[in-house]
Amino acid sequence: MKQKIHANGSFTGSFGFILACVGSAVGLGNIWMFPYRLGQYGGAAFLIPYLFFIVLFGLVGLSAEFAIGRRSGTGTLGSYKYCWENIGKGKLGSILGWIPLLGSLGIAIGYSVIIGWVFRSVFGSLTGTLLTTEASEYFGQMTGDFGNVGWHTAVVVITAIILLVNAVKGIEKVNKVLMPIFFILFAILAVRVFFLNGAVEGYKFLFVPKWEYLLKAETWIMAMGQAFFSLSITGSGMIVYGSYLGKNADIPKTSIRTAAFDTLAAILAALAIMPAVFAFGIEPDRGPSLMFLTIPNIFKQMPLGRLFAVIFFLSVLFAGITSLMNMFEAVIESWQNRFQLKRKTAVLLCAIITLGVGLLIEGESRVGTWMDVVTIVIVPFGAVLGAISIYYILGYKKIREEMETGRKKPLPAWFGVTARYIYVPLTIIVLILGFIYKGIG
Repeated sequence: MKQKIHANGSFTGSFGFILACVGSAVGLGNIWMFPYRLGQYGGAAFLIPYLFFIVLFGLVGLSAEFAIGRRSGTGTLGSYKYCWENIGKGKLGSILGWIPLLGSLGIAIGYSVIIGWVFRSVFGSLTGTLLTTEASEYFGQMTGDFGNVGWHTAVVVITAIILLVNAVKGIEKVNKVLMPIFFILFAILAVRVFFLNGAVEGYKFLFVPKWEYLLKAETWIMAMGQAFFSLSITGSGMIVYGSYLGKNADIPKTSIRTAAFDTLAAILAALAIMPAVFAFGIEPDRGPSLMFLTIPNIFKQMPLGRLFAVIFFLSVLFAGITSLMNMFEAVIESWQNRFQLKRKTAVLLCAIITLGVGLLIEGESRVGTWMDVVTIVIVPFGAVLGAISIYYILGYKKIREEMETGRKKPLPAWFGVTARYIYVPLTIIVLILGFIYKGIG
């Protein structure tokens, strides 16, 4: 099939594409959820189901989204239309595509609020305010209604500016800079934490295997949820990046490399955070309280704490911005394609909606409720739609053809069986378990 040249451009090589996808996948879940879950559900034993699901979802989930984007030559709305045209229901596909697209927009709205908190924490670290003020007080100041308008606005504006400049080339260049810096900064933190007295208890929490946890269903459920959401399989965001990918790229290999870097980021976060938590005798936690309450209290007690606070929050800011870029791009590209909007108009419209709605939910409880609805209901449902649309409506034969383009060897026979009879049912299970557990990712 002839390569469709996208009006927004294309990635110049597989390395830039992988870094862009890693930038999308590496986010707050790697930093404030994975370290706690690793220790809570069996330490090193948790890695067994986690890595199993990472490989499974990376290989057949990410590959599917990259492939349908490249094959259709467009993002979310156009790709769903393309799939459903296979059974003469292209209009229905266009309508269904709005569900995962709204998931991307919904995450972007909530995410921009939280990254605004991170941006303010970077400034607080630089000035020392973060470490001289009680953590709960500092957090409360920026998480009230309209409590962080300036920093929140700055995050949205910075993301919009990046996406206005050179479209895909801008995404590629920014990720080529920010993602290596992210890994370097977190590696520095991990090395520094290694030398803290008492850090060994943190390593025990993380890596001493508690094999009995493998017999608990909840361990496998949480590992599955963590892997699924960590890879940003949303039925939307990775599709748009796939539409910018050249025909010479080996999609399954690229997917596994993306999954590997995402896992490395999660483990680096664990090595940088949990040993420090135990070194200072602080109870391990997860979510916003870990990042905005626990970690500042650690830096207060650490020599050169102000410097390392800057390094930490700057790293998180970079991870957040690169993730937000993907959420924005999924929406922007679809609006360009569906409504024939100029890129500048689509970017500005997305930014205005994201900021306008985001300002109304700046309060911690409101943004928490918002993110629960989006991540428990909309995003998993969008992922299910994506999996079914690609592997059943379009069909494995056609998507396999796309996945094999750029490869030296054909896909093994087990790939299709795994995709259709294991991966697709698991996306449905993720959706159902999300309701039961009120979120597993």
